[in-house]
Amino acid sequence: PIVLGLMKIYSDYNPEIYNGCTKRSTDYGTTYEKLNDKVGLKTILSYLYVCPTNKRKIMLLTDPEIESSLLISSDEGATYQKYRLNFYIQSLLFHPKQEDWILAYSQDQKLYSSAEFGRRWQLIQEGVVPNRFYWSVMGSNKEPDLVHLEARTVDGHSQYLTCRMQNCTEANRNKPFPGYIDPDSLIIHFPGLSQRRFPFPASAPKAAPFDMHVISTDENQVFAAVQEWNQNDTYNLYISDTRGVYFTLALENVQSSRGPEGNVMIDLYEVAGIKGMFLANKKIDNQVKTFITYNKGRDWRLLQAPDTDLRGDPVHCLLPYCSLHLHLKVSENPYTSGIIASRDTAPSIIVASGNIGSELSDSDISMFVSSDAGNTWRQIFEEEHSVLYLDQGGVLVAMKHTSLPIRHLWLSFDEGRSWSKYSFTSIPLFVDGVLGEPGEETLIMTVFGHFSHRSEWQLVKVDYKSIFDRRCAEEDYRPWQLHSQGEACIMGAKRIYKKRKSERKCMQGKYAGAMESEPCVCTEADFDCDYGYERHSNGQCLPAFWFNPSSLSKDCSLGQSYLNSTGYRKVVSNNCTDGVREQYTAKPQKCPGKAPRGLRIVTADGKLTAEQGHNVTLMVQLEEVDFGDGIAVSYVNLSSTEDGIKHVYHNVGIFRVTVQVDNSLGSDSAVLYLHVTCPLEHVHLSLPFVTTKNKEVNATAVLWPSQVGTLTYVWWYGNNTEPLITLEGSISFKFTSEGMNTITVQVSAGNAILQDTKTIAVYEEFRSLRLSFSPNLDDYNPDIPEWRRDISRVIKKSLVEATGVPGQHILVAVLPGLPTAAELFVLPYQDPTGENKRSAEDLEQISELLIHKLNQNSVHFELKPGVQVLVHAAHLTAAPLVDLTPTHSGSAMLMLLSVVFVGLAVFVIYKFKRRVALPSPPSPSTQPGDSSLRLQRARHATPPASPKRGSAGAQFAI
Repeated sequence: PIVLGLMKIYSDYNPEIYNGCTKRSTDYGTTYEKLNDKVGLKTILSYLYVCPTNKRKIMLLTDPEIESSLLISSDEGATYQKYRLNFYIQSLLFHPKQEDWILAYSQDQKLYSSAEFGRRWQLIQEGVVPNRFYWSVMGSNKEPDLVHLEARTVDGHSQYLTCRMQNCTEANRNKPFPGYIDPDSLIIHFPGLSQRRFPFPASAPKAAPFDMHVISTDENQVFAAVQEWNQNDTYNLYISDTRGVYFTLALENVQSSRGPEGNVMIDLYEVAGIKGMFLANKKIDNQVKTFITYNKGRDWRLLQAPDTDLRGDPVHCLLPYCSLHLHLKVSENPYTSGIIASRDTAPSIIVASGNIGSELSDSDISMFVSSDAGNTWRQIFEEEHSVLYLDQGGVLVAMKHTSLPIRHLWLSFDEGRSWSKYSFTSIPLFVDGVLGEPGEETLIMTVFGHFSHRSEWQLVKVDYKSIFDRRCAEEDYRPWQLHSQGEACIMGAKRIYKKRKSERKCMQGKYAGAMESEPCVCTEADFDCDYGYERHSNGQCLPAFWFNPSSLSKDCSLGQSYLNSTGYRKVVSNNCTDGVREQYTAKPQKCPGKAPRGLRIVTADGKLTAEQGHNVTLMVQLEEVDFGDGIAVSYVNLSSTEDGIKHVYHNVGIFRVTVQVDNSLGSDSAVLYLHVTCPLEHVHLSLPFVTTKNKEVNATAVLWPSQVGTLTYVWWYGNNTEPLITLEGSISFKFTSEGMNTITVQVSAGNAILQDTKTIAVYEEFRSLRLSFSPNLDDYNPDIPEWRRDISRVIKKSLVEATGVPGQHILVAVLPGLPTAAELFVLPYQDPTGENKRSAEDLEQISELLIHKLNQNSVHFELKPGVQVLVHAAHLTAAPLVDLTPTHSGSAMLMLLSVVFVGLAVFVIYKFKRRVALPSPPSPSTQPGDSSLRLQRARHATPPASPKRGSAGAQFAI
């Protein structure tokens, strides 16, 4: 035997104190030798691994902050070889059978494999999810080197992949599930493991589960805890058939809690050494009670409380109003025992903490022991203790749970009936944990802790061999029969074990197991209700309301046979024979011909969207599929569709994909509504720069490209606390108060959401003037919104400097297109108090001042060194007062030019007709050389005035 310890363990009481060396013992901890000389004096170690299939092989990892190396020993740590790595190991996973096969997970989420116990490594996969990689389950895979893993794609989705450890190329990777899986959900479950998430297809009778945990997978049967839609802190227990596909309810409303790291802990405990025996805490009317089963959940009952307490006084506790309740938590610390314990080598002994009463309580906790597999219980301590099994349960060691230092422990040699107090140290010790030899055959254990909060690490070896003077002989044992309240047939067999007589004090040695096992005659108690059936008050299994017993297996085809259920199935691992076995066993029957039914069509990735111009893979069982865009494909051999049917959509839209299958007995069809989209690249919000109070405003979202498929528009404007959601890209609305308002549109296209935000000024009246510029500005106009916004700010600054008009009265908006033009707005700004608001006369004076300065060429700016741009008043207002052009849009530009040409044509026709109708000479206000200007007030109740021409070319209009 060997004890190997990596003594870099931090104290619970003083994290600053640790022993930074590695020590090795080959005499059960009596003496230790330092390994620093063997691994290098400057080598700092961080982790130790022992090969689970060959204890002689040991691997040490160095501190990754210093170097990335590992040290390998094949002689139980006597000698080491050092190997450098080009990656940093975060965790290792050994193969369950092959001692030299190892998976290594790196700190940068890469998975490596080694077939030489870490001497050489090969990259398997990048982007692997932490703790989501597994070796193949032995017995269920033909390739023992098959690796299961969950990997993330570049877009953040999770995929389930499998590949060979030494040949994991892109071409050799398989996807057992088409499409994606829930992130961080993959579990490949090995028999004997418990309480891990497991995403398997289950035909459970109720709605889809919110959460699922696997309790055990012994003998190809899954025992799972499922949280359903109406549960918060409880789970239902389901047990599967031998295929792990169909599940039946075993127990409802099992209590759950959260562990220290937020993990879910189910209050369910599998008793070691006895198959089919479980303890569970069930919530009934807000009270948690402990139940026990001996047949994998077919029958449950409460625990009978002890007849007397620790002092021998009688306990008055009457079922079902009062019973014994146990805490079923198992310690996650390998150096301390949990609050419930049992061992395979001591199948009849169960030790747990709990209380007597109507429900489980966290107060008045005592320790209880059962030496007959849960039939009867005895109280052994009034406070919580850690209990360890030594010598196959022949010795029980108890240490008190306390934060104070102790120097005594308790021993029992008669399965907890009596206890003796022993001192294990002369100085009280703060106990942090206990180390023992694997298994329970030894009588040696090592207690570790500290004498004080500042002391160094202390190891205390406790050897009980001196208590015994001999090994047990055959006459020191007696037979004991496993039973449940007197019923000897447990899981279809009578099992007799041998136990050491309580009065004999001898060392047991290796565990011999059951003396004999005899099968029982099958009765109704050996059968559970089959899938789709429920047990009624008379004990019969009858079909549930949602289940149709006449429905055949979906795998049943003409010429084959299926098992026709009787409503019962024998409990898995039950060994009964004869009796009612033939009566309750499902009978094989020939599959009759049937019409097609249950036809389905889905995309390979499970989505209802596809991208224009890309392959769409449809997974169906079909004879003909109509893609909805005028193309149909027929299939005679259904096997040709196993890899899916690929199709490319060249247009966006919603397509109705139909599938139909026919045979001589009927037909079936399925429909999929597929949304074909193309990526949305840009959103531009088009609306006026200024509008009149209480006047309807139109806002339009201009898209690039213009056709992207099904879209949702979300509009935020004004002081609305809730958005307006539409399927159209335009809306109309009014502003009832003056000021600056922000409007935002968000466009949702598939998984992408783009938005644009604009500001609009709202006033009861304002003035507007069209501006033009010297031609050299056109040479530098890229016709993009960002440039127009920058130039608008420069023009405004120039106007303020030339006129002295406060900037709050001026708004400039450069319009899209060439030649470059802009719109100047004169606004009635008022201070935040609402006073000193400009009147209409003030706006006219400001407007005249602006026109005067523009006509004098007093407004100019420097675009770049040597490039001066003059700002003029334009002669014609033809372009709309909105920015209609998104980035990179040519179609909108053509629309804008069309509007300009149409406007010019209308204007010429209008002037021609006007001259024909009015031959008299123009009024003095419009004669050539006249510098006067006619101003139109902008009011929401007054329509815009017709354009008037003046010599200065300035024109104001609403």
